[in-house]
Amino acid sequence: MARYSQRPENALKRANEFIDVGKPARALDTLYEVFRNKKWAYNWSESLLEPIMFKYLDLCVELKKSLIAKEGLFQYRNMFQSVNVGSLENVIRGYLRMAEEKTESAREQSHQAVIDIDDLDNVATPESLLLRAVSGEDAHDRSDRTILTPWVKFLWESYCQCLELLRTNAHCETLYHDIARMAFNFCLKYNRKTEFRKLCDKLRKHLEDISKLPTQVANVSLNKAETQQYNLETRLVQLDSAIQMELWQEAYKAIEDIHGLMNLSKKPPVTKTMANYYQKLAMVFWKAGYYLFHAAALFKLFQLNKDMKKNITPDELQRMACCVLLATLSIPLPSAHPEFDRFIETDKSPLEKAQRLAVLLTLQQPPTRASLIRDLVRMNVVQLASPQLQELYQCLEVEFNPLTLCKRVKAVTMELTQDEQYIAPLQDVTLVKLIRQVSQVYQTIDFKRLLELAVFTTPFHLERLLVDCVRHNDMQIRIDHGAGCVHFGMDLSESPREDTRDGPVLQSMPSDQLRTQLINMANVLNEALRIINPNANKEEKDKVRLDLVHYYKENMAKEHERILARHKIIEDRKEYLEKLNSVREEEEAKRQGELIRKFHLDEQRRLEQEREERERKRQENEIQQIKDRHLKEKMHQISQTPHGQKILKKLDEEKLKALDAEQIAQREAEELQKERKEMLQKLKSQEKKIDYFERAKRQEEIPLLEQSFKEKLIEEKKLWDEQEARRIADLVKERERAVLTRERLARMAKDRQEFMNKLQAARDKVYQEKFAIYEKKLNEERKKRLAKRKEDRKKEREANWRKAKEEERKRKIEEEERQRAEEERIRKEKEEELKKKEKAEEERKRMEVLKRQAEIQKKREEEAIKRLEEIEISLGFKSAPSDKKDKKDDKLTPWRSSRMREREEATRGETSWRDKDDTDRGSFSRRDDDRERGGFTRRERDDDRGFGRRDRDDERGFGRRDRDDDRDRGFGRRERGEDDRSFGRRIGDRDDFRRGGDRERDRDRDFRRSDTAGVGSWRSARNDPEPQEPVMRRGPPPEDRPPQKQMDKGEDKGDDSDWKKVSRR
Repeated sequence: MARYSQRPENALKRANEFIDVGKPARALDTLYEVFRNKKWAYNWSESLLEPIMFKYLDLCVELKKSLIAKEGLFQYRNMFQSVNVGSLENVIRGYLRMAEEKTESAREQSHQAVIDIDDLDNVATPESLLLRAVSGEDAHDRSDRTILTPWVKFLWESYCQCLELLRTNAHCETLYHDIARMAFNFCLKYNRKTEFRKLCDKLRKHLEDISKLPTQVANVSLNKAETQQYNLETRLVQLDSAIQMELWQEAYKAIEDIHGLMNLSKKPPVTKTMANYYQKLAMVFWKAGYYLFHAAALFKLFQLNKDMKKNITPDELQRMACCVLLATLSIPLPSAHPEFDRFIETDKSPLEKAQRLAVLLTLQQPPTRASLIRDLVRMNVVQLASPQLQELYQCLEVEFNPLTLCKRVKAVTMELTQDEQYIAPLQDVTLVKLIRQVSQVYQTIDFKRLLELAVFTTPFHLERLLVDCVRHNDMQIRIDHGAGCVHFGMDLSESPREDTRDGPVLQSMPSDQLRTQLINMANVLNEALRIINPNANKEEKDKVRLDLVHYYKENMAKEHERILARHKIIEDRKEYLEKLNSVREEEEAKRQGELIRKFHLDEQRRLEQEREERERKRQENEIQQIKDRHLKEKMHQISQTPHGQKILKKLDEEKLKALDAEQIAQREAEELQKERKEMLQKLKSQEKKIDYFERAKRQEEIPLLEQSFKEKLIEEKKLWDEQEARRIADLVKERERAVLTRERLARMAKDRQEFMNKLQAARDKVYQEKFAIYEKKLNEERKKRLAKRKEDRKKEREANWRKAKEEERKRKIEEEERQRAEEERIRKEKEEELKKKEKAEEERKRMEVLKRQAEIQKKREEEAIKRLEEIEISLGFKSAPSDKKDKKDDKLTPWRSSRMREREEATRGETSWRDKDDTDRGSFSRRDDDRERGGFTRRERDDDRGFGRRDRDDERGFGRRDRDDDRDRGFGRRERGEDDRSFGRRIGDRDDFRRGGDRERDRDRDFRRSDTAGVGSWRSARNDPEPQEPVMRRGPPPEDRPPQKQMDKGEDKGDDSDWKKVSRR
């Protein structure tokens, strides 16, 4: 794809063109190239890139490409996060706004689709009922899933991407928290609980990452007050959203985050924030069932408003006091043995949970019901509450009146309209109080009587409370179902702990009396001793006081010195700690600098890895897009055919992704072949079936048809008779009507004839006038057309004459050209024939010269052999030749030089080597420098190489292959002419030539050791597939090689080319 790396306007213009023609994907790719080009992207201003970015994000929203939008936003952030934060903020806000608008329009479209589909007269159709029974969702849910859900997912991904984009940038901190709040509103609006949990986890992870970042100007720092305030406000919005969505676990986590941020801040939060915090905390505690901490949170809220709010009204103060008092009185009575929880194997014991919850309320230790009631009394909360609640407090905490307790509490709770959530806990507390007071008055009470006293409960609930009192409050109760009564305090065993008074007590229980008997006895004895001897304690105290004064006077100086020494030790310790702190600070600064440097390096490495990863993913995406495009095109082609559609129906999306275009095409071919086979088989079986049924049907219907034919004949004859009789009757009636009509119209015949005559005369006159006009126009038109036709024929004859004349001229010119070409061809043929004759004559002369030279050389060799034999005989190395040896020597040939042998072989096989050379080269031309040097080149003239193996030892002459090659590769009959054929006959036939060659090789074999001046023969050069390494031997002295000098001097310049051929062979 093309890259627009010069001007961004070109890319924007090109993208608009793609959009106009309906190709938004191509437009998006075009704009993406602008931000991917790192060479120029950082040199462009935001005024140019901002419109491109808006168009880019608009296309991403239209196509739902959230990942591509993320890449573009990351590139834009890297370019402008430190240059123009406003542009980045506008782009991100615009992107989210477009996504929200699309999601809202999809929501409206989904609702409209439901309205359009639903039938108002028949709301519950059978189809909708079946779908609802199977899937558990109605038409609205299905419409949301198909239309709204994709856009909701896209909007959620957009929020997450923007939060990831801005999480560590200090310049975009406000935008980050605004987007977080928008995301919370999104979760509320579309009721996305799962996404809300993920969003809370994501924000918590971002906060942890921020706390680990090094201190830099561009990074977000939690030490800044503004950052702390932003995070605190965001967590409060998170808490509100969690409460509205009833996600109490997320609300509790948000409270912990808020508390951590408040502790991190150096200055306390504002009163309004703390009030909101305590209010939400109390709500979360109430929903979690922690009534004790709910009341404690409300009490903290009451204290905060009372102390900090200046213009608080008495009504507001009374309202808050009533709420705090109700929450405190609603706290269940504490368990009598909480130490048992230590032995329960749970993740966190109740004590640890209480400690954590107390920390959220900024309390040193967990509160208790008794401590909260004391605080209410101390802060005058009871006096600030309404009279009804003051009476409720008196009933539950001060007065002892079990017979009217529940009635009075019921009268108060019936007036609680605004705080109805406290009625049930208050009733349970009242019932427990009732059971405790009744246990102190009665030893046994009828269950019905107890139920009458508890006016707002049921028997089952009351019995359950009795069991809980035994289990948790350590009361001794026994229920007698047979007698229908309840027994209290029947066990005189020791109580396991000392009770704390939770209300008014009339008398102690027997178990309490047994447990406190020894304590009461000790108190009574101490009191009796004090009464009997009142001065004993005074004398003892005076003695102790004198001892203390004496001890102080003795140790006063030592104590003073010890205090001074301690002061000095403290000062030295302070100085040491200051030095140690300074050293630690320096080390910490160095370590921080090293961490910052390491962080920068890691960040650069990470950015580079991310860039490489994005580039790799982009390339993979491009390759995948190309493959997908090819696959779609192939699938589109396949889907045009019926068998292709069947293949696509059989394959699901996963299989289609796993296959490529070739495999799909192969599947298509296989399916087509299979369909053809099935169709042929089906046609054959259908043909047999039809033939069988048709034959059977015809056999069965033959008698039926005969019978039907007979019946039809009878019916048709009967029908014909009836129709004939009806026709005759109709004709008779028609005749009668016609006679009557003729008689009726006969009297008007005269008038009719007169009228017709008048009308005929008038019409004839008009006709004659029009016919005369027509004849006149016809004659004029005929004359015009005849004149025009005459003129056209004249022009046509003239054009034909000119055309024939031009064709005749061209024909004459072509004929002349053809004659000239024929004459030129004949002339060239004659010249070529003359040249061939001249060459043949020259060749004949040259061969005669070679033959004469060979004969002279042969005579010289024979004379040399004779002289050598005579010398050997005279020296005694060899005996005189006998007759038998003479016969043997007659077969030996005299010694010859290699050059001479080459010439003789060339003479015998002239036709062959000449033909081959001409075939290879195509002409007799040679280089000018070779022609100037004579017959042989310097290398051939001075070469000392001997014969090759084949030249020395081969006893054969020309083989069949050599003969055939010479014959086939030579000149054609037309090129050689008669001179070549006569030359071949003069030299001798092939058999003679072959025998001569054998004799020459026999002679060469006797003298092969003494000849070193020759080169490889032309026969080895032609027959051997590869040239053999020449054998280097020392040859005779230069004077033994006269033929070469003679050839160099005696030969004519005109034969140079032929000699060069021989030498090269």
